[in-house]
Amino acid sequence: MKILRRILILILLIFLGVATLLLGPGFYLLSGRASLYGDWSNASRHSAGIAPSPTETSEAIVQVYAARAFRWRGAFAVHTWIAIKPKTAPLFTSYEVVRWYIENGEGAIQTHQNAPDRHWYGAKPELLADLRGEKASRAIKKITKSIAAYPYKGQYRSWPGPNSNTFTAHILRDVPELQVDFPPTAIGKDFLGPTTLFARAPSGRGFQFSVFGLLGALISVEEGIEFNLMGLSFGLDPGELALRLPGFGLVKP
Repeated sequence: MKILRRILILILLIFLGVATLLLGPGFYLLSGRASLYGDWSNASRHSAGIAPSPTETSEAIVQVYAARAFRWRGAFAVHTWIAIKPKTAPLFTSYEVVRWYIENGEGAIQTHQNAPDRHWYGAKPELLADLRGEKASRAIKKITKSIAAYPYKGQYRSWPGPNSNTFTAHILRDVPELQVDFPPTAIGKDFLGPTTLFARAPSGRGFQFSVFGLLGALISVEEGIEFNLMGLSFGLDPGELALRLPGFGLVKP
């Protein structure tokens, strides 16, 4: 009976733990902030008015964006991308990884010179980093090298990775000048590959341990303390007195 009781208690604890992790995604679905339905063709791809006009700003610029993923995925995760504008360049160039291009026989990394702050199919983007001037020029050189070295150009897996957030996190680790506090909703950021267990935190200001992006921990001056269980990240950011929660993201008082 003691063994059975312990097993039942363990099952209950696991159930409560999973339910807690799914609280945020459940809230987003039940509140209508993320929908089970949606039409790609009718979703907004307009500029959010965040990025400066490249023709009116001659200095070099690097920006990192995140927006809720499309349909039900938005309850769990964001999609991220990075945009660069070298000094005097007339246009931004954005880089991101998109699944359906692989399905169409193309590479995962997509490049475009449309507005860098376009809505991600209806979801307004959030600016995670904005680097300018000489620092941006130096960062752009590292970014282009990092993109060329990305190891999953022909692969995509929504969970646990490699996906769009794996790609952006790969660049951020190579360019610590950006110091991006990657949100816990960036599922895939902790995917380090099949053989790598330790790496820099995406912000470059700490370190992390991760097993296939499914189990791990991170400690960083920027992100704080974060744990990863089955791809869902949760933790505490003492610097901002904030919680890092699945679905909700960064929750500040």
